[in-house]
Amino acid sequence: MPHIPDSSRRNFLKTSSVLGVAAMAGKVAEGASVLPPLPSNPATEKAMPTRNLGRTGYRVGIFSLGGQASIEQPNNEAVAVPIVERALDLGVNYIDTAAMYGGEERWSQRYIGQVMKRRRDQAYLASKTHDRTRDGSLKLLEQSLKLLNTDHLDAWQLHHIDGQEDVDRIFGKGGAIEAFQQAKEQKMVRFLGVTGHRDPDPLIQCIERFPFDQILLALNAADKHHLSFQEKLLPLAVEKQMGIIGMKIPARGRILAKWKPDEHSHSGFEGTAPGPGTLAMKEAMYYVLSQPVSTVIIGSDTVAQLEENVQFARDFTPLSERQLAALSDKAQPVARQALFFRRWA
Repeated sequence: MPHIPDSSRRNFLKTSSVLGVAAMAGKVAEGASVLPPLPSNPATEKAMPTRNLGRTGYRVGIFSLGGQASIEQPNNEAVAVPIVERALDLGVNYIDTAAMYGGEERWSQRYIGQVMKRRRDQAYLASKTHDRTRDGSLKLLEQSLKLLNTDHLDAWQLHHIDGQEDVDRIFGKGGAIEAFQQAKEQKMVRFLGVTGHRDPDPLIQCIERFPFDQILLALNAADKHHLSFQEKLLPLAVEKQMGIIGMKIPARGRILAKWKPDEHSHSGFEGTAPGPGTLAMKEAMYYVLSQPVSTVIIGSDTVAQLEENVQFARDFTPLSERQLAALSDKAQPVARQALFFRRWA
């Protein structure tokens, strides 16, 4: 872990615009900043099973809300805000978003922030920086705190670590890891994380080089068929007692038998699916929940979709090895579209 000199810490205290945001909220004072207790949603324990979020000390519901789908669409407040509200009502206690969700207008953080004004203490709030530099990341953190109507994040994460260039820039001089250390020292963020979906190797490098508290990784029933995250990355995260959050469970719908290509041909990332997938949503969720993950994040297009996913979580029982193997085999014919976010060349 790179050393941050005392002079740098003093400079950060005096000059960082991020610190200015928190100080205005009355929460950060030089040398005496204290974070509030971990969030607690009173509905969670009765709503669904919970698991440890690694070594963080937090008990997270096994279904969590992703900040994409309807929540990142422009001018969609009438749909997005009720989804966030309903999620908390249903016992969801972890919400994931990112500085880049919703483009330059940051729609996802704006919508979530409307709910956080009133219910911040009920949700473990995670956001991300896609900038690889110290200064750029601090600027994004400042913006995230403003939009989310909070003075701290429960988790701040490095977004979509794709390759060696990302790793080199983040850990180089003036890289984002310096911002992460300083933000945590100043109680702007509680825990630190890393995320990715393209290739397991750069993520393995990251968690071997720095003691991240959690990892958000792409995992679904097709995983073993190309650049598997289950093979080495997942066991390493377990060994390091990290909070492990699964994403891309339905592959933005592409792994599902109800997939309709004409309706979704331009939804996120490159590459489309020429035909339907092979799994039901319940099968897709249960495959990942039967792995050693803390929770899964899934975006919702509607309140009804959210409610269905929470019900699946409530009814969950782990699948056997035989059942898991059967689902993996079932996903194999559509592995290319189910893993469209992986590196294929």
